[in-house]
This record gives sequence, structure tokens and C-alpha cells, in this order.
Amino acid sequence: MRLGIVRGHVTLNLAVDAFRGKTLVVLEPVTMDNLRAANGRGGGKALVAVDELGVAEGQMVAFTEGREASNPFWPKAVPVDAYCSLIVDALNIQP
Repeated sequence: MRLGIVRGHVTLNLAVDAFRGKTLVVLEPVTMDNLRAANGRGGGKALVAVDELGVAEGQMVAFTEGREASNPFWPKAVPVDAYCSLIVDALNIQP
């Protein structure tokens, strides 16, 4: 699981049936340096994730990737690479 910042939403012209009623968001993963600096920057390569939480632009979320990203859709086989797992409310980083 990694942390990322929501940078925008994706709108599809033709949707995959498994994604109907779900939102796709653009996430920018957060590097540890930017996390410690608390500067609101991500620093990682952006990716698209499925969101069922209703996240807003600028919010920090935790997301899963790979095979784990498709677990919420089980037993259906869904072509998903990343999934928003939770919205980060507070973060406490120890040195």
C-alpha cells in the first residue's frame, strides 16, 4: 500500500462494464522526502486508480496496486491496476 494525492478525475467515453458507477482518479504517489516535508507535493509518477470512496481533488489517499487492487471486485475479474483503499485523515511521521 502506498500514499498518493488525488490530482484529478478521469472521464471515459466508452466504459468497461465493471467500472460502471465507479470513479477513476489520477493519483500522484508521495515520496518519503515530500511526506516528511509536508509540502503537499507528490513526486512520483502519476497513475489512474478506481475510487469508490468519493475522494476529492487534493486529498491524500492510500492505494493498493497489482493483484490486490482487484480484490474488492472478487469474484469478478476486473482489469484494474490501482484501487483507493482509504482516505488519509491524519499522518504522524516519526523521525
